[in-house]
Amino acid sequence: MKRSRLGPLDVTSLGLGSAPLGGLFTPVSDADAEATIASAWSLGIRFFDTAPLYGFGLAERRLGAFLRQRPRDSYAISTKVGRLLRAPDGAAAEDEHYKGAPRERPMFDFSYDGVMRSVEESLARLGLDRVDVLLVHDPDDHYDEAVAGAFRALRRLRDDGTVKAIGAGMNQSEMLVRFAQAVPVDCFLLAGRYTLLDQGALDALFPVCRERGIGILLGGIYNSGILANPHTGAKFDYQDADAALVDRALALDELCRKHGTELKAAALQFCMAHPAVTVAVMGARNATEVADNIAMSEMAVPAAFWQELRARNLVDARAPLPGGA
Repeated sequence: MKRSRLGPLDVTSLGLGSAPLGGLFTPVSDADAEATIASAWSLGIRFFDTAPLYGFGLAERRLGAFLRQRPRDSYAISTKVGRLLRAPDGAAAEDEHYKGAPRERPMFDFSYDGVMRSVEESLARLGLDRVDVLLVHDPDDHYDEAVAGAFRALRRLRDDGTVKAIGAGMNQSEMLVRFAQAVPVDCFLLAGRYTLLDQGALDALFPVCRERGIGILLGGIYNSGILANPHTGAKFDYQDADAALVDRALALDELCRKHGTELKAAALQFCMAHPAVTVAVMGARNATEVADNIAMSEMAVPAAFWQELRARNLVDARAPLPGGA
């Protein structure tokens, strides 16, 4: 598998995202989670992304159970800070997004001490002595606290060699630009903001990252599912997609079919063509989805497809296309 540089780390250009393994939208059994991770490993994936949020600790536990049986220097793992998991005083209602999750629920905490506790608790759930990448997770309403507290903690952990790379993971690009200008970071995880349906990262984020040598871990490439299976009721950005977005996705799917290829292949290869993108982080809830993600990265997408995509102005004119189309 193709490899890339992420700060001092050598990583595979495809990574496994673990939100689905935490029961995102539908429950996942322990056996299916283990089979998913084992499939990713057997197919050459060596970058794994997780977070306390994903299944409220469930994804970290499942990922750690597999990875701690492998040589520690043979893979890279990222997790996130900014949420501490705590049991509520009363009964915990089922979460809107994570199904089959433990009783604990996340509480925002972007303070220095909160981040240090978060790292310690993540390592306990993972059963590992270290992670390679730490990301401040969704600090949308907490910019000042993140800069003064969370990033101060992450810089200390990087400086003392506890972690190799630091950054932030968000579903928006605007605040990541501010972090890039305010904090010496190594990478960002950007979810859903550079896809066939949304190229907002081209405005400011990708240029500043290229200028400063900040790597991009790109998630949400299928925009929560609409670019994997466009239909009425499909998800976009974790919510039901509106009719206009469904129509755009269906038009892209029709164009793919015209050229004898698949929408998922076009969506993934479009994202990987941008030089700012270091790792495409692909979620999966079973072994079949892992194999499919890899197949989509390798499927032939005709040059004529990219040429027509450009000619019909279906993507931003600034977006590089595979093969220079």
